[in-house]
Amino acid sequence: MSELLDMHRRAMEYAASIVATVGPDQLGLATPCTAWDLGQLLAHMTGQNRGFAAAARGEEFDPASWAETPLSERFAETFAASAEDVVAAFALEGAAEREWLLLVGGDRPVPVPGEIGVGFHLIDYVVHAWDVAVSVGREPEFDPLVLSAVLTLAEEVPQDGPTRLGPDAPFAPALELEGGEGLLEQLLMTLGRDPEWRPEAA
Repeated sequence: MSELLDMHRRAMEYAASIVATVGPDQLGLATPCTAWDLGQLLAHMTGQNRGFAAAARGEEFDPASWAETPLSERFAETFAASAEDVVAAFALEGAAEREWLLLVGGDRPVPVPGEIGVGFHLIDYVVHAWDVAVSVGREPEFDPLVLSAVLTLAEEVPQDGPTRLGPDAPFAPALELEGGEGLLEQLLMTLGRDPEWRPEAA
């Protein structure tokens, strides 16, 4: 579990570094999350951090804890603070061993073992870091060890149900791998993302 938490911490630090490169004039850019522009994606990411942190701390479930966080002029700092919050919450003694109440579509909680919750969040934020990076024209460089671990987790995400289907699903059905793809491309396609997505093609 300590290795998973360390990978999660590193992924969140990298996600925060990517968000820090976003300028206020870029918040209206398209993203691979077709329902959201970049500002909406960042609001979602910040809110999800706060929701997962509350779940890890064992707080009473409240859908408002998961709400998108309105952006301010200091949106990158706000995201970085939410990232630090969720990393600290996941590292609390006993957090990963208890059951978390997560919001996975709709407004009702889904009970999930803490260790699985850490994995869900890790997957989501590696992918969202890629979303943000390519939206602003950057090519992210992830630690191969993190990508390998996250790919293994992603391959276990069910192909149906609330994580894949419906308007609130975090991932789309997997795309077919042709062979020869790198770790990042395999991860993205396993979670329904097109690795070739770029803003000009949106």
